[in-house]
Amino acid sequence: MRRLVVAVLALLGVLPLPSLAVAQEPEAVPLWPGRAPGANGDDDRDVPRLLRFPPPAGRPDGEALRPAIVVCPGGGYGHLAMGHEGRDIAAWLHRSGIEPLVLDYRHRGKGYGHPWPLRDAQRALRLARQRAADWRIDPKRIGVLGFSAGGHLAASASVHHDPGEPTNADLVERQSCRPDFAVLCYPVIAFGQEFSHRGSQQNLLGRDAAAELVARMSVERQVDETTPPTFLWHTSADRGVSAENSLVYYRALLRHQVPCELHVFEAGRHGIGLGGELPAAAWATLCRRWLRARGVLAD
Repeated sequence: MRRLVVAVLALLGVLPLPSLAVAQEPEAVPLWPGRAPGANGDDDRDVPRLLRFPPPAGRPDGEALRPAIVVCPGGGYGHLAMGHEGRDIAAWLHRSGIEPLVLDYRHRGKGYGHPWPLRDAQRALRLARQRAADWRIDPKRIGVLGFSAGGHLAASASVHHDPGEPTNADLVERQSCRPDFAVLCYPVIAFGQEFSHRGSQQNLLGRDAAAELVARMSVERQVDETTPPTFLWHTSADRGVSAENSLVYYRALLRHQVPCELHVFEAGRHGIGLGGELPAAAWATLCRRWLRARGVLAD
């Protein structure tokens, strides 16, 4: 009976389907054609990239353009949780009719702090739009999704963006880096507060960052009317990253009349990804409903 319940939940998109997550290896697409800006060298760790997971078998050639999401795995800006916050999320997005683009971004564990993670996320959004026709995605439905510190990166891309440079010789840089929507999963948000995740702040900004930089990268302080519609979820039992982070961002969105939705579940430790058999696993279904209501997904 338990196996039947798990199978049904998987088909509904609440639980991951591991076989889909590891069915094929992704295509690694470097964000820049040559050495990335700020690169320390030419090793793999110095090459930020998008991982394009092959679409499910049997997808019709004439299918309409799909929305896409740049996925930012968490890891405290010191590593990347590429499994349950990367590959498993890619499988769930494919099942939901969304093209996943998992971002392998630079972080302190690779020898990088601010501004390079944000530069990588901005470039990923530009690249997705520039390649939209080739990748069969809708350039007007490209969002960003992040977990934990990856949620901070996704939120940073939501508040620090520009329309692109129309005359730039690099065609990618001509594209906007503003996400059309954002999904933030138990995100790190506020810096310099009692409830801040200090490890993420120190890995990104260093131990002695200037107060002005801390404020600029405390993303709830940067929300304005141009911030994209946002879906957030957290658990009140999270002892790794306090749910206060999601609450302060949600309040900032409300103040600026940005469309938003927040769910705080009672149970669940930090870093649960899709949520397994916890009640918090409902976030995946709730998120998909929100994306339909926003017009990102068709009915």
